[in-house]
Amino acid sequence: MRIYNQLVNTKTRKYRFQNDIKIRSVIVKLTIFEVMKSKTLQITLIYTIISIIMAVLCHKLLITYFSSSEYLYLSLIKDVVFILITGLVFRFILSKNEKRNITIFEKLNKTNEEIEESNEKYDIVAKATSDTIWDWKIQEDSINWNKGIESVFGYDPKEVGKTSKWWFDKIHPEDSIRMSIKLYSFIEQKTEKWQDQYRFRCADGSYKYVLDRGFLLKDENGRAIRMIGAIQDITKQKEEEQRLKLLETVITQSKDSILITEANTSERKIPKIVYVNPAFSQMSGYQSNEIIGKSPNIFKGPKSDSEELKKLLTAIKNEEECLIETITYTKSKKEYWVRFSMIPIFNNEGVISHWISIQRDITDEKKLETEKEHLIRELTQNNKDLKQFSYITSHNLRAPLSNLIGLLNLIEDIPIENEELEEILAGFTKSTHLLNETINDLVKVIIIKDNPSMQKEEVSLKEVFENVFSQLSFQIELHKPIIKLKFDKVPELITNKAYIESILLNLLTNSIKYKSENRKLKISIIAEQIEQRTILTFKDNGIGIDLERNRDKVFGLYQRFHNYPDSKGLGLYLVKSQVETMGGTISIDSEVNKGTTFTITFKN
Repeated sequence: MRIYNQLVNTKTRKYRFQNDIKIRSVIVKLTIFEVMKSKTLQITLIYTIISIIMAVLCHKLLITYFSSSEYLYLSLIKDVVFILITGLVFRFILSKNEKRNITIFEKLNKTNEEIEESNEKYDIVAKATSDTIWDWKIQEDSINWNKGIESVFGYDPKEVGKTSKWWFDKIHPEDSIRMSIKLYSFIEQKTEKWQDQYRFRCADGSYKYVLDRGFLLKDENGRAIRMIGAIQDITKQKEEEQRLKLLETVITQSKDSILITEANTSERKIPKIVYVNPAFSQMSGYQSNEIIGKSPNIFKGPKSDSEELKKLLTAIKNEEECLIETITYTKSKKEYWVRFSMIPIFNNEGVISHWISIQRDITDEKKLETEKEHLIRELTQNNKDLKQFSYITSHNLRAPLSNLIGLLNLIEDIPIENEELEEILAGFTKSTHLLNETINDLVKVIIIKDNPSMQKEEVSLKEVFENVFSQLSFQIELHKPIIKLKFDKVPELITNKAYIESILLNLLTNSIKYKSENRKLKISIIAEQIEQRTILTFKDNGIGIDLERNRDKVFGLYQRFHNYPDSKGLGLYLVKSQVETMGGTISIDSEVNKGTTFTITFKN
């Protein structure tokens, strides 16, 4: 506020620029008439005085030297001569005065035309530049604005204040003090020029960035008496400047290497580089001053992919975006893989102005890709070897295993009196049958993995469960579980009959095998149709599985969760393989000593 008061109280005088021009034009016209009027009065007065003096002198001379008769005659002659002489004198004076008036009028008219022309130029410039012109009379603390204050900042003429306080109140608080100090220093003539950028509040409360320039008018003593300025709206330039600074920050801080090249290129060369960011220098070893003005062709080496480079040059020729991968070389001739893109940049006329290249060092990525390919080849070969081993093992074991089963069947017909030998044979028989089941399961798994496609048919769920129950009739009769079946919503299913029977056989066998000894076994099997999916839910109240420890291993190969001697660890793995082969999914929800629920989902 102190600075503002000092500005207001500065002992200077000012007048308004545009209105003064119009006033001067009027003054010039008035001056012409005043000059002409004063000259006419002056000539008339001189003529009158001379005439009176001549009349008196002639009258005295005539009375002194002539008689009365002669006097009358000479008086007439005297009057005629006097009139002629005074007429000639008057004519001479008027002629001189007329010439002088014409010269003055021409000069004043020319000055008036120049002022009017200057006024027209001022109006045209003010409209062309869209600047807001202000005229500040500091001593009276009065300030006037042109129409720019309305068109640029939206103020109604009635809202615009007539003092400098209104101007300073519209300056952003963060800019006000700085701007006031610079302006006061200029008015005190401590600085030669004044221009400043600040934020000016609009009528709607928003702020615009402006560039304000001003100049002083001084009196005959060299003191500043008036200040006239022009405010230019630079909001768009400021926003663009901030956007460019942001983009520059992004480019300089980017981890990717960025190059900007010229638009034109010579034959079989990438355009010359005009800019590189710090990431490029770090990646290639070249500093900006070492690489600017050169073509990226210098990175080409013996192992660079020529086909990829041809592809890049074709894209540049056709002004198209391109992405290639090739081996390139650092300043120290160390090779590395780079993913190299070239993006054309077009100006407003649609003419290409520059190319932007974004490069990334993918050496580690290529190494991982090579290792991955090598690992895939190894795994593929190992899988083939394991599959071959499984075929050979299952085939070679089947013949002796069948012989063992046949011999055990023959032994059953022979009475054995030795109880110890009988117990050994019983254990041997059980182990042989368990081995046979394991080999059969392995063969099923091999068949599923080797032949992912299978035939589907319309299968009756009721018929499938009748077949399963007939295979497990002995166990069902022995343990007498409570089984609840609900197939009314999905009586039939389009699937592979052998697979669905195997799935349900395994799940039902597990429920009976891992039932709780403390409660009656209950099994619920429900089929539902939800939207485009068939959901099969298999639930029991057995001993359950600890999923917190074993969730990731439930459907694994050879995974056992209970200490049962005849557990093979193949059942759930086989179930999952069969479900997925049919295009379905299986999930498990289980809690120890409460039971297990399997949910199988098939897409229709």
